[in-house]
Amino acid sequence: MSEYMFNGLDSYDTPEDHPVSLLFKLMFKSRWYFYFRNFGTFVRSGRCAAKGLLDKDMQIHYSNENIRLIEDCGAKLRLRGLDNLRALNGQPAVIIGNHMSLLETASLHAVMREYVDFAFVVKESLLETAYIKDILIALGAIGVSRTNPREDLKKVLTEGKKVLQAGRSMIVFPQSTRTKNFDREQFNSIGVKLAKSAGVPVVPMALKTDFLENGKIIRDLGGIVPERDVRFEFGPAMNIEGNGQAQQSAVEDFIAAAFEQWQQEEK
Repeated sequence: MSEYMFNGLDSYDTPEDHPVSLLFKLMFKSRWYFYFRNFGTFVRSGRCAAKGLLDKDMQIHYSNENIRLIEDCGAKLRLRGLDNLRALNGQPAVIIGNHMSLLETASLHAVMREYVDFAFVVKESLLETAYIKDILIALGAIGVSRTNPREDLKKVLTEGKKVLQAGRSMIVFPQSTRTKNFDREQFNSIGVKLAKSAGVPVVPMALKTDFLENGKIIRDLGGIVPERDVRFEFGPAMNIEGNGQAQQSAVEDFIAAAFEQWQQEEK
């Protein structure tokens, strides 16, 4: 039976009285509490994937562990627009969002998988990383180099179209790297091009995951900031019309508006 945490909900906010982990407090709110539990989840999930057992329910199960970890560290999860995922009724789509931290790939199955079966576009190097590679292979992730944009585009359009034609969705982060702020200039149109090629709609996704920072020395071992909310917001699906420029602008507008609203709420 699925452990999906948000059945019947369009939005969710972590309760204000959700208890912070005692061990986290005893460790002086150290990032290593987060990484120890997070690494454990990756190991268990990777072993599950290696055995061919990482099905929908297990994807949600392990991703739920990361959601609970976020809340146990004192951060608040805030979800909006889950009805827009439900409205897809299993139809494949290209979900296009900004990219801020590794927290997205760790938590999106808990948020989305009940309604959307999806694959990611990821860095090729992750497909060579212990445990993570088994997870990504099981999920059908598409690896790109991030050094040859022309070849990356060709690969995403070719392999991503196959994923969509098989009835699964694709999550695309059009930015070349993880960034704290949303910059339209760094937000390319690869997601819209893929959706147009496959004849499927796009769904805009705005996210804020700077609870987990990018590290200054080791990029994947940044600090954690529990005072920062973790946010995911999904817009209505849009069919691609013409060259897709209108839908590209609409996706960018959706993300920009979400960031503006979040900044107002957190003042």
